[in-house]
Amino acid sequence: MSCQHLTGAGDAEPVTTTECPDCVAVGNRDWVHLRSCLSCGHVGCCDSSPYQHATKHFESTGHPVMRSIEPGESWRWCFVDEEIG
Repeated sequence: MSCQHLTGAGDAEPVTTTECPDCVAVGNRDWVHLRSCLSCGHVGCCDSSPYQHATKHFESTGHPVMRSIEPGESWRWCFVDEEIG
């Protein structure tokens, strides 16, 4: 069973699929993987990246679910309930 956030998540299109805009804004280009917020489409880097912008986006907005936008991956993550779906 998935949590409410995963089952009710939106499907906002990512604003980009090739870079972490927050990293680019600070002159960094060494992100590891990209994640997209399903509420607004914001793209951020994963927690294995130096700046962890996907998590910072959740912390600043409360948007609960993001998904991987890496080729061949289709999983989603709920920050609130710490569940994968």
